[in-house]
Amino acid sequence: MVTREKFVSSMALAIFAALASATPAGAQVMRLEITSREPVANGQAFGNAGAYENLRGRIHGEVDPRDRRNAIVQDIDLAPRNARGNVEYVATFSLMKPVDLSKASGVLVYSVVNRGNGSASPSPEGHMSLVSGWQGDVSPTATNQTIAVPIARNRDGSSITGPVLARFWDLPNGTTTTPSIRIGSLGTAFYPPASLDTSKATLTFHATETVTGETTGVGTIAPPNWAFADCRTTPFPGAPDPTRVCVRDGFDPAKLYQLVYTAKDPLVLGIGLAAMRDIVSFFRHAAADATGTPNPVAKTVTHAVALGTSQSGNLIKTFIHLGFNEDMSGRIVWDGAFPYIAGRQTPINVRFGSPGGAVTLYEAGSEPALWWNRYTDATRGRKSSSLLDRCTATKTCPKIFEAFGSTELWALRMSPGLVGTDARRDLPLPANVRRYYMPGTTHGGGPGGFQVAQTTNNRCVLAQNPNPMADTMRALTAALIDWVVKDAPPPPSRYPTLADGTLVAATRRDTGFPDIPGVTFPERLVNGVLDYDFGPRFIASDLSGIVDRQPPIVKRAIPALVPRVDRDGNESSGVQSALHRAPLGTYLGWNLEGSGFFKGQLCGFIGGYVPFAITETDRIKANDPRPSIEERYGTHEGYACAVRRAAEALVHDRFLLRADADRLIKLAASATILPPAAEGSEKARAITDRLCK
Repeated sequence: MVTREKFVSSMALAIFAALASATPAGAQVMRLEITSREPVANGQAFGNAGAYENLRGRIHGEVDPRDRRNAIVQDIDLAPRNARGNVEYVATFSLMKPVDLSKASGVLVYSVVNRGNGSASPSPEGHMSLVSGWQGDVSPTATNQTIAVPIARNRDGSSITGPVLARFWDLPNGTTTTPSIRIGSLGTAFYPPASLDTSKATLTFHATETVTGETTGVGTIAPPNWAFADCRTTPFPGAPDPTRVCVRDGFDPAKLYQLVYTAKDPLVLGIGLAAMRDIVSFFRHAAADATGTPNPVAKTVTHAVALGTSQSGNLIKTFIHLGFNEDMSGRIVWDGAFPYIAGRQTPINVRFGSPGGAVTLYEAGSEPALWWNRYTDATRGRKSSSLLDRCTATKTCPKIFEAFGSTELWALRMSPGLVGTDARRDLPLPANVRRYYMPGTTHGGGPGGFQVAQTTNNRCVLAQNPNPMADTMRALTAALIDWVVKDAPPPPSRYPTLADGTLVAATRRDTGFPDIPGVTFPERLVNGVLDYDFGPRFIASDLSGIVDRQPPIVKRAIPALVPRVDRDGNESSGVQSALHRAPLGTYLGWNLEGSGFFKGQLCGFIGGYVPFAITETDRIKANDPRPSIEERYGTHEGYACAVRRAAEALVHDRFLLRADADRLIKLAASATILPPAAEGSEKARAITDRLCK
């Protein structure tokens, strides 16, 4: 495994030293280093765009800390500077483009990678595809995208220190159990302890924990009874190891443990935002780098669109909110942006930040503006603000699509972006933003297909949710590009609201969830936004600054709303997939943990599925209030007709591409759901005739 120390020393020192000493004023990309140029798919043609090639390499860049556009980067003033007074970085990239640039569409699609993972892809439309490293705490591999950023130090050269939290649960019993602090940290970041003296850190435990942080069975392990060490092969106190923790008598698997220690050497992670800005701007506008190496797509890019999923979508929101959609020449960086299944912002611009985290207890991310139009967050004592304040001031706001599903409301703290922190009214969307909700979906969507039985998730109580998002996302991405390039009006926004009664409190009564045999409704278990106090130097409005208090104080829980459901337990608002319109069961954005410390609480970001009974007899026997598949569709032919109707309606509304509709219609016709029409009863035949006429 590549350690953080080796990564920083080899990349930040050796590569940084390779930068040229004299460069044109104002240049940000100092050197474009192309390490490989490979044909894609053995040179096969992709639509009218023809063959594609993939260029891989590194961008050697630098950021001027004195410029107003960079001054917001946390600790940039404490980062080492070169002879020009700038801060250096090295980022990997992959650029996929048509071999014949005359066939390029002019659109550069920048896909924000997720924890370093993601790749460029060819396009039948001729779009150019770009990915690059932006997350400085990701360890490099042969295939991922990374960036080397410097460590911040005090002005006298000494290490900067601060509190860091790591949490561990469901640990195996035994004195050799030695969890990694990196695994326990709230994200991918690992910051080494300033000292291995356990009297300067605190290891606590508790027996239970609610979604809002209330605990029972709390205790503290005395400093002599635990160590920063590896006890896997050496008995306690083990071999000293700053990356691991072990306990004299072993961990109790029934408890959750929290380690708060003083870390040292924070990375200047916010430079990743500036690097994204400058890399996209370079490929979009520059003729060559500072040393004269030509831009391989010079004079080809006319528009740029950013796509980001989950953590990457959160980063898009942070990028725009902190003003990075204005490049160093005052131009717009992304003409369009698509944050997908992203309910918050990313804590990249915080000292000792963990941008690879999620939304578990005590993680930052929901503190700044979560809304696109201005709103006064009186609940948390914040001034009127929006995600678009800075780009509005510089006239660099992109056209925006925002899309998400059920799990984002149940588990990923999405609802304040729709109704504010007081949940009293629907917040309006500005003219440059469209919002689309995909009901009954798990985080990222399921695999699709048309089959009744689904695989049971070993961790969760209910089976996996197959309801897909991918088909809708392809159509929406095409619509966003058309809006950006052709100014073609996009489909109208569709999402649940307070006004129409489809956004409600997370209770069985308010949602109208039916009494389905064997299904426990997660009454008030929604993972809502918590109002944290991270200390006086934390800048909540910008998700920036310094954390002085770990774990943070939970001051209050913010109201969290979820969609109302129909008699089947299925949500009806938003853009329903063809499978959701022709359901084979109840598609849920939530699931429940089946075992472990969090048994009975939400099972992470995993949605569940409860199939309908096949026949009326089966339904009555199970006492299931939901009509059976036979009662709904009559025969398999009837089901295939229901899918066809759903697909055609989605194509008409521009939420499904024609090619995807044809594929789904064919797939449904070939599936085995019910006996064919000839074997059906008279009642079944009547249902089929109604659906197929």
